[in-house]
Amino acid sequence: MNKTNQEILDIDYREMKPGFPLSNYVESFWMLSNVSDQEKQIVILPDGRIDLIFSFEDRDNITLLGVDSEPSRAVLAPKTAMFAVSFKLLAIEYLFKDKFPVLVDTAYNLPSDYFGISIQDFENFEGFCDLLSSKFLSILNHEIDERKRKLFDLIYNSNGEITIAEIAETIHWNSRQINRYFNQRFGISLKAYCTILRFRATFQQIKEGKLFPEQNFTDQAHFIKNIKKFSGVTPKELNKNINDRFIQLSTLKKK
Repeated sequence: MNKTNQEILDIDYREMKPGFPLSNYVESFWMLSNVSDQEKQIVILPDGRIDLIFSFEDRDNITLLGVDSEPSRAVLAPKTAMFAVSFKLLAIEYLFKDKFPVLVDTAYNLPSDYFGISIQDFENFEGFCDLLSSKFLSILNHEIDERKRKLFDLIYNSNGEITIAEIAETIHWNSRQINRYFNQRFGISLKAYCTILRFRATFQQIKEGKLFPEQNFTDQAHFIKNIKKFSGVTPKELNKNINDRFIQLSTLKKK
């Protein structure tokens, strides 16, 4: 696993990336804590991930957060921490025992021992990563559909800058079938999901002050419209990130 530690003002953020084959399903394990005596107001931006949150404040439940299509606000209470897993969409099909009828702009409260492990079992962040990695690997006892693996590889590796026709031609899977699979399994169209991934791909450049399109946007106006749609603010305001409220930008390192 690759590990990242970072402190942002009163926020402590740590992240670990899983190795293969878990990386097909899990994007990262992370920890976020407010080490100050004041509550922290944050804005969560759509990023195409599904997050499983273990909170030390609520030990009876874990929260599954679906794919966001708009920014949402949250409050980090003082002196609190959470551990979390960010999943790729494929995890919903292969790691979770339940089917979730809606995955867009939703949250589900799951039993604290949903995966046979509760927050009481975690002594530290490294232990959290190790325990859940072992648990997830034990669940993956069947072969993955290669068409689906290749489908998501293409989507994520291109940051959503790929057409359904290109995907269909590459993996030899009919475009109509791909669209049906996405809509029925995840409740979002492939095109809409790719648009969210393209937005997420702008985080790094905006943090670095590059307020012009680097992805395949039609022009500057299209770029600004896309940023405002998913963040509620202009690229310039997003770059300023006053009080580090846009938490995903705050946790990025400048390259």
